[in-house]
Amino acid sequence: MGPRGHTVLFQLPLSVTMLLVTELVAMLHPALDWSPPLILSMGAHLLLLAACALIPWERLPARAALIIPFLDCLAIGLTREAADQYLAVLGFLLVFPVVWLSASRHRSGIVIAVMATVLSAVLPPIILGTDVDPADFIRVLLLPAILGAVALTTYGAFNVISFQRHSLEQRETQVRDLLAVSQDREQLLGTILDTVSVAVSAVDGEGRTTLTNHQYSSHLTRAVRKDPAAENPSGITIYGRDRVTPLPQEQSPRSRAARGESFTDELLWIGSGTNQRAYSATCRLIKSPDGCRSGAVMAFTDVTALVEALEVKDQFVASVSHELRTPLTSILGYLSLAQDEDLDPDLEEYLTVIRRNTQRLLGLVDDLLATATEALSISPRPADLAEILAHSVEAARPKAHATGTNLTLDVEPGCQFKGSFDPDRIGQAIDNLISNALKYTRDGGSVTLSASANEDTLYCCITDTGIGMTEEEMSQAFTRFFRAARLHSSTIPGAGLGLAITKSIIENHNGTITLSSSPGKGTTVSLTLPRTRVGAASMEKIS
Repeated sequence: MGPRGHTVLFQLPLSVTMLLVTELVAMLHPALDWSPPLILSMGAHLLLLAACALIPWERLPARAALIIPFLDCLAIGLTREAADQYLAVLGFLLVFPVVWLSASRHRSGIVIAVMATVLSAVLPPIILGTDVDPADFIRVLLLPAILGAVALTTYGAFNVISFQRHSLEQRETQVRDLLAVSQDREQLLGTILDTVSVAVSAVDGEGRTTLTNHQYSSHLTRAVRKDPAAENPSGITIYGRDRVTPLPQEQSPRSRAARGESFTDELLWIGSGTNQRAYSATCRLIKSPDGCRSGAVMAFTDVTALVEALEVKDQFVASVSHELRTPLTSILGYLSLAQDEDLDPDLEEYLTVIRRNTQRLLGLVDDLLATATEALSISPRPADLAEILAHSVEAARPKAHATGTNLTLDVEPGCQFKGSFDPDRIGQAIDNLISNALKYTRDGGSVTLSASANEDTLYCCITDTGIGMTEEEMSQAFTRFFRAARLHSSTIPGAGLGLAITKSIIENHNGTITLSSSPGKGTTVSLTLPRTRVGAASMEKIS
């Protein structure tokens, strides 16, 4: 409102109250003596109100307006003194200018208020020449004390109110700043989410969607058509890795996220027909400050092109492997016939070298064919893991002896290692692991096979003192055709298929395989096999 508006606002209650009290007394006491001093004092009030409205207070010092409440006190004293006993109540109106002076939040305002009340009691009798009785002396003493207390109370109250207002303004400023920062972060988050090519969806603890980005809706629109036969409420059919078996509602990513499950890079197929798309799904949980689960964030990466490219690659490898296998088999057959003849020793040695390398090449082709067709035949039957380990160790002992490697087998005594599994495939897996351990162990090192068992599970560990692996290498060790960069330039042979095939064999038996390793400190491969293989088909895909 400005200084002028504030001055009028403080003066107006006094002027209006003075007018109302005077009119009320005039109505109740028509014989009121309107003497010239009374009329002049009433005019003084009107003049002060006009001064509040007309004087440009904004051009004057900030405390110049305090002259108005000071003069109000004198005008009230004159009005009370000029009127008869019916207007003696006008003395209570001194509260208005006293409050005004105290509300200035300056201590000097209290002093001015007390001085003004004293003068309002002392000067009017002198100016009007009226008699001073003992009641006037009592009023001179009591009125400043009472109104001084009012001034002090008002001063304290206004200071408290001012402090609270200042605090509220600071808090409002802080809240406004935090809101602006929050809006900026929200806009930044929205921009980031809409910029990345990954579909993102956040859900609360009940599985209700709380946030999605543009890619999430656009990917689903492209891949999904409402399917009335879908088992989930959104009308979206989600298929497993085989692209034909729908996932139960409780196994959908949203349901698993609502239950508090985390998962990484799980392959899903969404949609049907030509619109079917492959997605790699990942979920991470949202924790509240007290550690409770409050929701989850799911990310879906469209990997359709990658999956199709891998399928094309596998088809190519399978086709080439089939074409290579036939002539290699024929070569081995004719080599066997040739070696049955009575040959020169040097020629016999040449044919042996050819046969050995042809068999190695044929084994590599078989591995390529197995990985390309993504299938391994498993024929479970009663077998003994301890016997398989013993045979694999004996078969590898010549190679270990040639490099000076100490190859040992440590089977927990008193344990039974019999179970239902494919001994040929498990033997193949153990052979692969022993072969890797020997290849990557320096001459003079050691490779140890240990086995234990409980009522339900068989355990086996292959530990070597070889070159070891880094964390990054371990994360990719079971990937087909993967070999560490340092091995490409070394003389250690291999195609990067052994661990992939071994992992497939173990998982097809519902077992597990894990790695632990440190560079330069060797590697430990841990296997678990259930004694009885449950619920698996005879043809399984390689992970």
